[in-house]
Amino acid sequence: MAQNAFLPVLAARGGGIGGIVRWFIQIVIYDICITGIQDILGVSRMVALFIFLGIMLLVAFVGYLLRKKMSGQADADI
Repeated sequence: MAQNAFLPVLAARGGGIGGIVRWFIQIVIYDICITGIQDILGVSRMVALFIFLGIMLLVAFVGYLLRKKMSGQADADI
């Protein structure tokens, strides 16, 4: 009975089976991307991982700059 008490908490936070499935899907997608970089460039898996992380960092930085630029324009319209 105590185990069932935690199920609504996990479901409310997006955990449970759905969260585990989502996590596995993300891992598979990341693995496909890293393997693709490894095969295309002919580098080791560790180098491909760092290239992938660099690309993700670049995308996040560009998104940050765009958000900062758009939020400044949104404040000017008010």
